[in-house]
Amino acid sequence: MAATDSIAEVPRNASLFGARLRESAWGYAFVALPMIVFGLFFLYPLGYAIYISLFDWGIFGKAAGSQAGLANYRALWHDQTFHTAIKNTLEYAVAVVPLEMALGLSMALVVNSKIRAQTFFRAAFYFPSIASSVAITTIAIFILNANGLLNQIIGGHTPWFGQPSTALWSIVGLNAWTTAGTVMLFYLAALQSISTDVYEAAALDGTSQWRTFWKITFPLLRPAHFFVLVIFGIGALKIFDQAFIVSSGTGGPNYSTYTAVLYIYLKAFRSFEMGVAAAAGVFLFAVILTLTLLNRVTLGRAEIG
Repeated sequence: MAATDSIAEVPRNASLFGARLRESAWGYAFVALPMIVFGLFFLYPLGYAIYISLFDWGIFGKAAGSQAGLANYRALWHDQTFHTAIKNTLEYAVAVVPLEMALGLSMALVVNSKIRAQTFFRAAFYFPSIASSVAITTIAIFILNANGLLNQIIGGHTPWFGQPSTALWSIVGLNAWTTAGTVMLFYLAALQSISTDVYEAAALDGTSQWRTFWKITFPLLRPAHFFVLVIFGIGALKIFDQAFIVSSGTGGPNYSTYTAVLYIYLKAFRSFEMGVAAAAGVFLFAVILTLTLLNRVTLGRAEIG
């Protein structure tokens, strides 16, 4: 009898193993296409960029006699223009991301409250985010020129995009306004996921609105803070289009709008130094990856736990 049971046990185990194998195969089949696309359009370009960065690579490919090495990275190390581009990019990111977060959170708090015409304000706050950045930047150039609308209102004569001391910060203000609507959506979703029980308990304790926000709402938004900081921080480090438009592709005035991606573009498609451009791209990738991991270890620590 025991032998018969053991014989019956083998087919059952084999059948169970086959079912699990088929289930795993279907799972891998579903993720295969996205992984192929990710590898083709993300991993392969990254690997190829690293490969190009190790050679003297021009518009027609690898230069004859070019030896693999770190010459392009050494060129970046000694290139003051690249140093300026990195400095401008970091300054821009440090300035624009907190401003985007503050504006987005403020607008989310407004539209999440019980106000009249709530739907209108949600659409109005979000509208700049869906408008073309090229169109908005072109309009901003006319508004912020020496004889533009802003100077007529404040009684000044400052070419905001035309002088080194204000050009980059004008782009900061422009982008903070245009992207705050998207930040608002993320914060609004996070606000609506907070249970009302905690607010009812705070109201019973007689807690003020400011203390409720600072001690309850703001800490409970930590996952949203982390998400917005990472996503929009990466976007800020890749700033290109506004800097290109306001400077006509030169990074001026006086290199004040010269960003890292603009440097890569000019090296690749103006100077045709593909190897140097690839090295700059790899360096920028390393910076973005490092900052993202730091955010994960610090602000995202609660998510890890």
